[in-house]
Amino acid sequence: MIKIYNTLSRQKEIFTPLREGQVAMYVCGPTVYNYIHIGNARSTVAFDTIRRYFEYRGFAVNYVSNFTDVDDKIIRAAQELQLSAPEVAQRFIAAFKEDTAALNVKPATLNPQVMDHIPDIIEFIEVLINKGFAYESGGDVYYRTRKFKDYGQLSDQSIDELEVGASQRTGAELDLKEDPLDFALWKSAKAGEIAWDSPWGQGRPGWHIECSVMATKHLGDTIDIHGGGQDLEFPHHENEIAQSEAKTGHKFANYWMHNGYVTIGDDDEKMSKSLGNFVTAHEMIQRIDPQILRFFMATTQYRRPIRYSEATLQEATANLQKLRNTYENVQFRLQQDFATETETSASLAEIAAFEEAFIQEMDDDFNAANGITVVYDLAKWLNTHLEASTASQASLTKGLQAFVGMLAVFGIFFKEAELLDTDIEVLIEERNQARKDKNFARSDEIRDQLKEQGIILEDTPQGVRWRREA
Repeated sequence: MIKIYNTLSRQKEIFTPLREGQVAMYVCGPTVYNYIHIGNARSTVAFDTIRRYFEYRGFAVNYVSNFTDVDDKIIRAAQELQLSAPEVAQRFIAAFKEDTAALNVKPATLNPQVMDHIPDIIEFIEVLINKGFAYESGGDVYYRTRKFKDYGQLSDQSIDELEVGASQRTGAELDLKEDPLDFALWKSAKAGEIAWDSPWGQGRPGWHIECSVMATKHLGDTIDIHGGGQDLEFPHHENEIAQSEAKTGHKFANYWMHNGYVTIGDDDEKMSKSLGNFVTAHEMIQRIDPQILRFFMATTQYRRPIRYSEATLQEATANLQKLRNTYENVQFRLQQDFATETETSASLAEIAAFEEAFIQEMDDDFNAANGITVVYDLAKWLNTHLEASTASQASLTKGLQAFVGMLAVFGIFFKEAELLDTDIEVLIEERNQARKDKNFARSDEIRDQLKEQGIILEDTPQGVRWRREA
């Protein structure tokens, strides 16, 4: 049974999906005005790992993650870059997809964008107004926070505490609100900004309403899991609950999940663009193997902070290399002759025990740190059996399959070691001899083997030429 720490209840709960064998999951995606930094990438990697584990356990996951392409930051970036807001958004959506693909993040089932949902957002707001949960004021539309009785439950704050914070605010917007706690659903247009027609005049949606609309439209009034970074718990996710449940009359999400920060420096300061202490994923994957960065982030339990430093990256590099060495050594051993199969039954039972241990650890709120420890233990077992005279092909094959399957949960994939030029020439010579001997089955087998390694053979009148696939 998978257990999830639910931010809403502040305890671990057994995961019970709305539909058996399926997971409806919404994860807040990036605001696309710049390259994502390591802290943003951590959230993407964390929830990709969670998704992969659900799939490892046999669930079909409908994974929706949005792009916020309407926002003050995008408007400012457009002015600085002398581009339109849509052009800025599309530039950094493409960059996000490129960078996350390098980190082995699976494409979402759907990546909805705000600009494609403006009519849906307007309709959603109209329902809230008709129900008395929202009101228009000076071309803006605000949500009546106090009308939602459970407001503050997710972030564990009372209305009185929130009121104290709101009383510190100043500005023209307060004059438009009935209550300082109310938040914007629709903002009236300012000169030079992107805007759409609405019943309240030209304007654009507020940030919080966007996710409520896209989540409910594509996953339904109630979803299994809503996730995002720890910094989104309040006010973003708190406001999403208020809007969505006021509109639909149903519970918005059964489980709320929030990943921890990436910290940097001696003071373990949160990495963020506002503090100027960030490193972009785009920069990092130019400098180091993206698999190292993925391994570094995926193997920490998602709720715990990750400390970014050269030392922690070097540790990840060393650990990943040990696992790669195991993979390559087993692959090499499996190409050799095996003298006996006597140890198969006992070994298969040991491999099954590793798989059971992995599931036990990962079922406990996706405890990646304990899960990867099981992978290390399996690697030790494989390394020991590589040298054993009683090693069987069946047990090493099964052990490698288990090893590869567990690593895939963390988004780690190893390729077979690249053939050396001399190895290729030896195989080509063997193929030539096989053709002379009219052993065409062996000839085709060698061609296919080389093709799987990315080696393309070309038979010419002057002999066989070969090249590596680009």
